[in-house]
Amino acid sequence: MTLFNSNGISRRGLLGVFAATAAVAAPTYSNAFGFLRGAGDVRRVRMYSGRTGESIDTIYWIDGEYIPEALGEINHFMRDWRNDKVINYDARNLDVAAAAHRLMDTSEPYMMLSGYRSPETNAMLRSRSRGVAKHSLHMKGQAADLRLSSRSVNQMYKAAMACTGGGVGKYTRSNFVHMDCGPVRTWGS
Repeated sequence: MTLFNSNGISRRGLLGVFAATAAVAAPTYSNAFGFLRGAGDVRRVRMYSGRTGESIDTIYWIDGEYIPEALGEINHFMRDWRNDKVINYDARNLDVAAAAHRLMDTSEPYMMLSGYRSPETNAMLRSRSRGVAKHSLHMKGQAADLRLSSRSVNQMYKAAMACTGGGVGKYTRSNFVHMDCGPVRTWGS
């Protein structure tokens, strides 16, 4: 099912999303899980880092179980690239990103601009920009700033919002969408 047309989300696509959500209730946490259940109980993340040149394409969840080895690879991939600090990245945010990706019906991997940020990196970025939160969920490994060249920021934003799995920020001028697994909220222009 293609969710997007040239004007954004198609009416048919949106109705299909709501029908799928009603038919398959999310077991816990958010609608993101419900959207992923139609994937045959397999969850996959496909990303590359514009900062390090690394890429990841891995199945991290099968039939109700996260795969520890895959999560370990993801933790390393999502690390703070400025100082190589690694934490256990919150798998719930992977679920939000994977669900949004699936809704957009694209095989293009996300470009990950920012995953985990150490407190030191966050403080440095905050000193340079008003757009960096003092208590950013990036510092907890619960957020990612993502981009797709095949989808507009608005399309990504709408897909992430449809998952109702956390915060979604739209950064049109910088051409990325922030997705996190914190409280459900939206912002940006």
